[in-house]
Amino acid sequence: MFASFSALSARGRGAARLAAGTLVSGLAAAGVLTGAGTAVAYETAPAQGGAVATIGGLKTYGAAVIHGAAGDQQISAGLFEMSVEGGGMLQTYCVDVQTPTQKDAKYHEAPWSSTSLGTNKDAGRIRWILQNSYPQVNDLAALAKKAGVRGQLTEQDAAAGTQVAIWRYSDDVDVDAVDPQAEQLADYLHENARNQSEPRASLSLDPPAVSGRPGQRIGPVTVHTDARSVTISPPADAATSGVRIVDEEGRSVITATDGSQVFFDVPEDAAAGTAQLTAQAATTVPVGRAFASESRSQTQILAGSSESTVSATASVTWAQEGPIPALSARENCAEGGVDVTAANQGDEPFTFELAGLEHTVAPGETRTVTVPLNEDQRYDFTVQGSGGFEKRFTGVLDCRTRTAEIGTTTHALGGPSPTPLAGAPADTNLAATGASDATPWIAGTAIGLVVLGGAGLVITRRGQSPAGD
Repeated sequence: MFASFSALSARGRGAARLAAGTLVSGLAAAGVLTGAGTAVAYETAPAQGGAVATIGGLKTYGAAVIHGAAGDQQISAGLFEMSVEGGGMLQTYCVDVQTPTQKDAKYHEAPWSSTSLGTNKDAGRIRWILQNSYPQVNDLAALAKKAGVRGQLTEQDAAAGTQVAIWRYSDDVDVDAVDPQAEQLADYLHENARNQSEPRASLSLDPPAVSGRPGQRIGPVTVHTDARSVTISPPADAATSGVRIVDEEGRSVITATDGSQVFFDVPEDAAAGTAQLTAQAATTVPVGRAFASESRSQTQILAGSSESTVSATASVTWAQEGPIPALSARENCAEGGVDVTAANQGDEPFTFELAGLEHTVAPGETRTVTVPLNEDQRYDFTVQGSGGFEKRFTGVLDCRTRTAEIGTTTHALGGPSPTPLAGAPADTNLAATGASDATPWIAGTAIGLVVLGGAGLVITRRGQSPAGD
């Protein structure tokens, strides 16, 4: 069921190879750091920063009915709650009705481009629904009046109606709320939704990886956040390595705000190595941010947030001579794969092979290679280079809703069965969206990376200044 893949070893001085690794489950741990000049291993999923949370289950909900060719099926519809690592609570709706939630699944904040929302022309309408309904609008009497709801609108009705309206855009399904008040709200939200722009990450660092020569300020790394203040933590071994985090003038930095630029100040005599800084803040996560799970638990979209802990990391690589690579990765649902970006601030080309093709990044340039993957494909990249350099990227590509993959007439994928409506065929079944204790499920389509071949890569290249912009 699991898939693995490998690439040929690269040749020449400073070459890197993209090699197969043992597949892992869940979110990979962030940043394991050793001293400069020794072998360094980072193990990371290509998240772009923000909140990390564990799903707690469906908390406020009502009933809905999906109408399909196989019959009508009743499921739960409403708000989930998540607990944030480091403190905080989130409320979310789901955007993948036929994929069950997994108990205690861990989620990370993600851009729309790395989820099914990235290729959904109606994703902006979903954000409008979130901003104009429960729980963002918690005056239920006022919400009912504006939506033309006849009768009392309860929290359960409001949550169910909001979720139903979202599903109509996220999954393109024929779905209705069971309660009349919830259905009236769903119709109002669906008919009046307007496109809204994607919210930015609660906290991100751009770029997530930089490189350069020791004795110079390497960067900049720009902080993007809605938080009032961000704490910047230096590398774990800063006291012995001498690596500092500074501003453009060379002054030490321990806090930053939105738009701040920070640099790595590496001692001039430092042996080749790498290091990592961590940014952390407390803020409310913007409504409409996506939350993705590495275990194929259904994708969530944020409806509300308390003040929560958010974080992001950025790494630096340095050397006295030769190629000096900075590597990062990002899931790209528009292209159906993972973008692996290599920048080179050295004085010699940086070369690596991927899927039988050799790629060379000239000094001062950046190259992005898109590695195509099957839907639900687990991946594990390890990029290695001279001097003990290596960086690892793991995850699972989840770019399509289950409905888009298989339609609405399939059997349950796991977890408690919903209640078929009277008159529905007895053998129809659909996994309830509220099944937070559902049996963990990993799609059987991840049986091999058959698309990884010499002609299967999308490659872009651009020049890059030594500053690493």
